[in-house]
Amino acid sequence: MSAPAWVLLSMLAFSIPVAFAAETASEPDFAGVAVSAEVRQLARWALASGDAAGRHLVLVDKRRAHAYVLDARGRLLGHSPALLGLARGDDTVAGIGERPLSQVRPRERTTPAGRFLPEPGRNMEGEDVVWVDYDAAVSMHRVRARVKAEHRLQRLASPTATDNRISFGCINLPPTFYEQVLLPAVQASAVVYVLPEVRPLADVFPGLRPTGAAGGRRRGAPIGPLG
Repeated sequence: MSAPAWVLLSMLAFSIPVAFAAETASEPDFAGVAVSAEVRQLARWALASGDAAGRHLVLVDKRRAHAYVLDARGRLLGHSPALLGLARGDDTVAGIGERPLSQVRPRERTTPAGRFLPEPGRNMEGEDVVWVDYDAAVSMHRVRARVKAEHRLQRLASPTATDNRISFGCINLPPTFYEQVLLPAVQASAVVYVLPEVRPLADVFPGLRPTGAAGGRRRGAPIGPLG
């Protein structure tokens, strides 16, 4: 972690979108980028089932600490490492979005898994963010390097996902990826799918179960405070 932070960030690999497609497809195209079997399965289901409803797809693989943005046809627009909640887990603590950050225990700092309809907005500091779950104060935003001891920029630039758990639950992204890939997709209309790391995939996304299996679909309600 000795290299200059912004030099490290500039070395991050992701592609920048040229245009967004309006049509839909049933098979995702990750353009040769290696993704987990669960990411591919979820993207395929979201497209083929119509769950994405013609929107862009934002998939967050918590196990690999990586985010992918696909257009409505399932074509990769960009991908990037991400920083996630410090604690492992797929659910948020009730009422956590109303608490000051100083009162959020380390074990409660989770990034929730589920299906969310994102919405651009601003946090309590006036910074533009993409709300994933407003009530839980979970957003996607540019990485902040305010606390040097946290080494957030270096964590993003490191080659493994083992050091990418540091946030209070928000999804931190490189500024260029956030501004040129994620934000245009959300502004055009998108669905965010955050994959679980503890619970089975079909428990979080019941539509993946065989027809007739029980279960409902979870959605976030992006309406609130500091990420």
